[in-house]
Amino acid sequence: MATATINIRIDEATKRDMEAVCKDLGMSMTTAFTIFAKKVGRERRIPFEVSVDPFYNEENLAHLRRSIAALNTGHGVAHELTDDE
Repeated sequence: MATATINIRIDEATKRDMEAVCKDLGMSMTTAFTIFAKKVGRERRIPFEVSVDPFYNEENLAHLRRSIAALNTGHGVAHELTDDE
């Protein structure tokens, strides 16, 4: 079987995380990408859900921009985030 080379760009942290998971699974990143590519070719779809995080909708982003602007001009109150589970 002939092989082909694919070059991709990915940020360092994502690469590091993926390498660690692949190592834990006993495979290389090449094997993981090959599994992904074969599944895409066989099923003719991305083999997992791809969706937009609703947090990043325009209304929330506008609210965040207003909050940041208020803090930068000395208005508003900065506080620590808490994890109240």
